Amino acid sequence: MIIQHAHQGVTDDVFLRLDGFLPGSEVFLKLEGLNPAGSIKLKAAVGMVEDAERDGTLGSTRRLIESSSGSLGIALAMVAAGKGYSFTCVTDPNVSPQSLATMRALGAEVVQVDERDANGGFLGTRIAYIHKRLDEDPGLVWLNQYANPANPATHARTTAASILRSIGRVDQLFVGAGTTGTLMGCVSHFRAHSPRTKIVAVDAEGSVTFGDRPRPRHIPGIGTSRRPELCVPEAVDEVIHVAEPDAIRMCRRIARERGLLTGGSTGSVLAALDRAGPFIPSGSCVVALSPDMGERYLQTIYHDEWVDRTFGDQVLERRDVSCLHLSV
Repeated sequence: MIIQHAHQGVTDDVFLRLDGFLPGSEVFLKLEGLNPAGSIKLKAAVGMVEDAERDGTLGSTRRLIESSSGSLGIALAMVAAGKGYSFTCVTDPNVSPQSLATMRALGAEVVQVDERDANGGFLGTRIAYIHKRLDEDPGLVWLNQYANPANPATHARTTAASILRSIGRVDQLFVGAGTTGTLMGCVSHFRAHSPRTKIVAVDAEGSVTFGDRPRPRHIPGIGTSRRPELCVPEAVDEVIHVAEPDAIRMCRRIARERGLLTGGSTGSVLAALDRAGPFIPSGSCVVALSPDMGERYLQTIYHDEWVDRTFGDQVLERRDVSCLHLSV
């Protein structure tokens, strides 16, 4: 592959077969973090920017602003650098130190809000800040990943199509829900081309996207404190809410057993699949999406002191018990 710009290096066809994860069935983990931006968000970033270029939204302005917990911010910083735009990312205290450093290294301005919104998260505060900046500077362009139809359209055209092209028959698809761009894109494509596939949305406990009671959360990339405009809850077949400690334990289990560092969203998706396993018919073909890799979370999810400080020692203690149980 020879590309002209870094943001063109999208990988969309790498799957890890998780033999033995779901006894009696095949499980494929779609690895989305192997592109230059390190996450599935590169596809959304390119799709939204190029859509805005085509329809004239960007016009003569060369200034972008977006709210992100990290991954889309990195992807947009990469796209902006390649296309000569300036970019401001509005984020919050849950962003990983590595993501912050990466965005800044790519030339982005990074603004961190620290006041929680009415639902205990930061998304509402991030968006309020963006509206303030737009009022002050009408030439600034907000792509708005939470409502932009180019977000799910990109994933319908790429992510979902790649799954069916590479795997063929898919009985169940597990997708984490953040902005729900990936989820809604998969729903659109699968309903048209594989309507019998059961689509399971995976959300974080404390996220309001699918109606759970709002609570503070610490792992970026999954869950919201404000339902995204893109989300159509009734379009999915099932929703599984995963506690953050369970996501962390799964991340650490996959690292030890499979040699793969994954992010918290992947840990949540696989924890949901593990929970649903007894109810999945034998002989099924299951695909789970892994949005990014785990290097950005070495100081959080994989750092014992952070885990102990954030969740208490029960996570690490239960992790050890789980490890012993799984090895029997």
